[in-house]
Amino acid sequence: MIQSTRSAIAKRAIASLFFAAALAMPSTAAPATESPVSVGVTRTDLQRHDLSIAGRETVQARIDIGPGGLAPWHRHPGEEVIYIIEGTLEYQLEGQAPVSLKAGEVLFVPAGVAHMARNRTASNGAELATYIVEKGKPLLVPAKVTP
Repeated sequence: MIQSTRSAIAKRAIASLFFAAALAMPSTAAPATESPVSVGVTRTDLQRHDLSIAGRETVQARIDIGPGGLAPWHRHPGEEVIYIIEGTLEYQLEGQAPVSLKAGEVLFVPAGVAHMARNRTASNGAELATYIVEKGKPLLVPAKVTP
């Protein structure tokens, strides 16, 4: 019992430090933006850095999808690693069945794979998105997918 309590406290402390560090970062990140192709979706860029791989960069952002919100089909010029930080969100990758993920769960989106996200709940859903992408290309490109 004591061990599990210590473990839970340690996990909360690490998570708090992680988010505090992200919030305390220098203000080189872009302000919150609403994508013109989405409804009820706000992306807040947290950090952007060049990688040791030539022509690649990483971008980390918080994506909030409000109740009933939709991020329609789109692609990225690289991989996206998603960690759900709040609520429940539904994702669908091209050619796959939709999946619902709740806080604490993760999803990997391979480079160039079309995907969409939506919030079918009555409360906010949010993800921490980490993109490993080709530098100089648009982070998001709308995609036409026929289900």
